[in-house]
Amino acid sequence: MTPASSWRERLAASKALILVEAAAVAGVFLADTQHLIVFSKTPYLLVLAALSLWLRGAKWRGLGWRIPADWRRVALIGLAGGVGIELMELFITQPLFVRLTGKMPDLSEAAALASSWKLFLLALALTWTLAAVGEELVWRGWVFNRLESLFGANSWATIAAVAVANAAFGLAHYPQGITGIAENALDGTLLAWLYLATGRSLLAPVIAHGVTDTVDFTLIFTGHYPGL
Repeated sequence: MTPASSWRERLAASKALILVEAAAVAGVFLADTQHLIVFSKTPYLLVLAALSLWLRGAKWRGLGWRIPADWRRVALIGLAGGVGIELMELFITQPLFVRLTGKMPDLSEAAALASSWKLFLLALALTWTLAAVGEELVWRGWVFNRLESLFGANSWATIAAVAVANAAFGLAHYPQGITGIAENALDGTLLAWLYLATGRSLLAPVIAHGVTDTVDFTLIFTGHYPGL
């Protein structure tokens, strides 16, 4: 009988497995376009990521899901990064994308927040769980690292993995239209930079992601989000 460590080591080194995983992610996207996904793609992608880790004998910790020794510094970087990303989006990139496309991001699904405390509080809860934690585990943790393994161990592979992972992250927000896709692709790239700049700790992008979405939902709830 082949030891478990042996076949897991082979899977860990297999680029074919990465391609199978990429096909599975594409399948989730396709199912979503056919309205077969309930509520959000993220839980389905988390299951795929967990299966990938189990097959290879890897852990979430290895992707950066841990508390770093300098967690205070990393947390502050995440907080500052989130504020910076949000300010850049509201005052620079969103106006630029709107000028280029002629369209605001489609946030009509969130419009109901403006009249409901309950929906607003639910949105904040989902922001810090499904979005901040869930999406960062999937996109900056799993997808990015798997693509980097596929492309090779060098700086160009890292750049390519960031580009491809965050293009896909942008497309994952296709209900928001072309402007929403572009915004999220750019935001994802900046979150990836925070991830790499803090020694591949997911703490910084999780906090930054949570901050940006919290500000967005608060602006929508109070009726101050541009275009809503």
